[in-house]
Amino acid sequence: MKSKWLAPILPYLAVWAGLFIFKNAWVTLLGFHLAILLTFVYLRPTLPLHVFFKPAKTKHVLSSILICSLSGLGLYFLWDVFCIADDLHEQLASIGLSGSTWFGFIAYFSLVNPFFEEYFWRGTLGSDSRQVTIGDLVYAGYHIQVVWNKTHLLSMLFMVFVLTSAGWFWRQLYRRDGSLLAPVLGHMAADLSILLVIYLRN
Repeated sequence: MKSKWLAPILPYLAVWAGLFIFKNAWVTLLGFHLAILLTFVYLRPTLPLHVFFKPAKTKHVLSSILICSLSGLGLYFLWDVFCIADDLHEQLASIGLSGSTWFGFIAYFSLVNPFFEEYFWRGTLGSDSRQVTIGDLVYAGYHIQVVWNKTHLLSMLFMVFVLTSAGWFWRQLYRRDGSLLAPVLGHMAADLSILLVIYLRN
């Protein structure tokens, strides 16, 4: 496979352009996914798609879902501690997330996005290392653009730490099972719980 070090650049740029140039959540998400697909054209990964549905240990699947579901719960109870911006409602509305538009976005983000991300970050770019790697940090890093101006610096740094840990955790599950089933389901649980809390608190 060609060098993987350049692979995250296009997805990073897609998120930046979607949020700060087009200022639209759907453009950001779909552009991010298109960027990943274009990166696959360059990398030509050989990982078969059935890796998503290859059997995984039950304890890995359940632990991934349960632990990651706590993401939303933590955000709900620590909302004020994280100093979420008072004008979050207006910021989200300005990128097209308001009222009924939330439902389709939450569904797509929770059910589709984890497949793209896990195949890209863990399946294609991941390593067999048992240690935290730069790849785990790079995965976490692009989320800074998503929360920019929506919370303060310390909260963003804490988010990077949590997401780096999540990237490491999902990569270890993939390393042990040779399956992306547990990472995808855990990622779904995290995305769904977080977005529901944002919607309810918004």
